[in-house]
Amino acid sequence: MTDTAAKGPILTTSQIEKLIPHRWPFLLVDRVVEYDVEAKRIVAIKSVTATEWFFQGHFPGQPIMPGVLQVEALAQTMGIYVAQQPGFGDRLGLFASIEECRFKHMVTPGDQLRLEVTMERLGSKYGRGRAVATVDGEVACEAMLAFLIAPASALR
Repeated sequence: MTDTAAKGPILTTSQIEKLIPHRWPFLLVDRVVEYDVEAKRIVAIKSVTATEWFFQGHFPGQPIMPGVLQVEALAQTMGIYVAQQPGFGDRLGLFASIEECRFKHMVTPGDQLRLEVTMERLGSKYGRGRAVATVDGEVACEAMLAFLIAPASALR
C-alpha cells in the first residue's frame, strides 16, 4: 500500500476495524487516504458530524471536539500504520507519552479532520511519531506521540 496517488480511500472503516480494536463510538478514524511505507507516513480522515456523542456535553450550544479526542484520533491513525507493519498485526500499542502537544484551532461540526502521522522510530517494543491534525490546512492539534508495543493478550 504505497500508492499515495490512489483515488478514494486506501482503507475503509471496515478495513480499519480489522487493524485496530476501537469501535463506535470510540473509533475516530473514518478512512485512510495516504499510506507511504518509505516515508513512514500515513494520512487519515475523520469527518466531524453534528451528531457526535461528545457534542452533547462539550459544549451545549457551542459544540467543540475535545482536544483529548483529537489526540486519540491521531493515536488511532498511528495504530493503523503500525498494525500494517510486518510482525505487528497481532500486537497492541499503548500510550507511553504525549509531548509538545498544542491545540491551535477549534474543531466543530462539519469539519473534516486530516490526521497525519510521520513515524520517527518504530522498534519491536516502542514507537514514536510526529502527529498533526488539520482542518482546511490550519493546524488544529499537533503532538509527539509515543507508545509501548504490547501483545494483544495484554488487555485480556
